Amino acid sequence: MTEKWMLLDQSKLDPAVNMAVDEKLMDWHRAGLIPPVLRFYGWTPAGLSVGYFQRTEGKIDREAVASHGFRLVRRPTGGQAVLHDDELTYSFVISEEHQGVPKTIKEAHKLISEALLLGLEKLDIDASFAMPDEKKQASGTAICFEEPSWYEITLNGRKVIGSAQARHDGILLQHGSIPLHMNAVELFDLFVFENDRVKERMLRAFGGKAAGIFDLIGREIPIEEMKEAFQRGFAEVFEVSFETLTLTDAQWDEIHTLAEQKFRRESYLFSR
Repeated sequence: MTEKWMLLDQSKLDPAVNMAVDEKLMDWHRAGLIPPVLRFYGWTPAGLSVGYFQRTEGKIDREAVASHGFRLVRRPTGGQAVLHDDELTYSFVISEEHQGVPKTIKEAHKLISEALLLGLEKLDIDASFAMPDEKKQASGTAICFEEPSWYEITLNGRKVIGSAQARHDGILLQHGSIPLHMNAVELFDLFVFENDRVKERMLRAFGGKAAGIFDLIGREIPIEEMKEAFQRGFAEVFEVSFETLTLTDAQWDEIHTLAEQKFRRESYLFSR
């Protein structure tokens, strides 16, 4: 009998609410209230998310973030900063003890990336795994899409899906950004650089490293069609089927409480 997982298909939400939803999905799954969940969502206003361990002081230009009308939020996952604007975002929540989940972060990331790759294939997009040179020095920037990590998704040599994973009390959360169009100039405005010359040099280099999917394929795909393709990719790779998850008023109350008490609090946001 095919295992049934949940699909939470959401539209654009506030950045703090988005992170609260992902965390509450982990809590509810840990408590046995819901099965594994695949979620799709967007952001309004656009958000700059920083990794759980990432420093903000001297790295993020808070005034620039505000002047662009964006909101800063700290993710429960690691990694570098991501601008969530014109994109589709996914998250995936499952127990570490589930028989379909590899024990290591890298191997679990690889399996989830296989589902994402299969989804892109269903959209006639011929993408591939990133296989970075581990001897190469890291760029040292605060920008996530600056360099691909193992098993992130590239297209024509450029990173097009960036993901981050965390494991808390037996539950795996992986979420990722799938930019449709990417405005690198706007992105680079949000960070602190040694001087303008360094910023310009890195901005020029960045253009060859990352891009929005629609920018590279030269066409636009309806978002609902993209969600359907990725859902089918996960269903086939994990050999499951999906049912729609509809959140209750009580669950929304929990989400909004967590957003206020954690993800909007400056003590959490600027904790590093």
